[in-house]
Amino acid sequence: MATGQKLMRAVRVFEFGGPEVLKLRSDIAVPIPKDHQVLIKVHACGVNPVETYIRSGTYSRKPLLPYTPGSDVAGVIEAVGDNASAFKVGLAACQIARAYGLKILGTAGTEEGQKIVLQNGAHEVFNHREVNYIDKIKVVGSRGTIEINPRDTMAKESSIIGVTLFSSTKEEFQQYAAALQAGMEIGWLKPVIGSQYPLEKVAEAHENIIHGSGATGKMILLL
Repeated sequence: MATGQKLMRAVRVFEFGGPEVLKLRSDIAVPIPKDHQVLIKVHACGVNPVETYIRSGTYSRKPLLPYTPGSDVAGVIEAVGDNASAFKVGLAACQIARAYGLKILGTAGTEEGQKIVLQNGAHEVFNHREVNYIDKIKVVGSRGTIEINPRDTMAKESSIIGVTLFSSTKEEFQQYAAALQAGMEIGWLKPVIGSQYPLEKVAEAHENIIHGSGATGKMILLL
């Protein structure tokens, strides 16, 4: 490694498996942004269920090993690539959808969580720990397999659509970012922070996002 190389801390995954494969390293070289990229000094990183599926190797999209998990961060831009010219999911979705005049049905696993969902724009909220709760509502998300009778969709003239953020185009990501920024600047979009963990406890965070008592906001890792 070159003398004077700037180093940083990062969580790295060298093999797929349980939370124990999350390794905190302090000898990772600080990347240099290329072309349209930006370099962000991360202050906090979100923890999402999908990251546990990717880490375990059961998700359809598998990153090349080794990799650093995570898909959403908060921080400060420290450097930009030569051609970078512009750089400015559950509770945020409630706030955005409510601002657009849609009817919002939300879920949570605890009484406190249900209150937070209602406070952030949902018209109704349901406990996703109750047996057969899904029979009462239409649900967005995936925590396992379900059985569907196609004839029921005919009677209700309903549609079943699968979407994934990773398939979004560059233009779609720009639209998402613009909507989020506008919402925060105007004031109708207000991030709700839940459990906070130091980076050293990333394995515990991955365990609790799936097996904990229930989230009450965005679970984050603090650097």
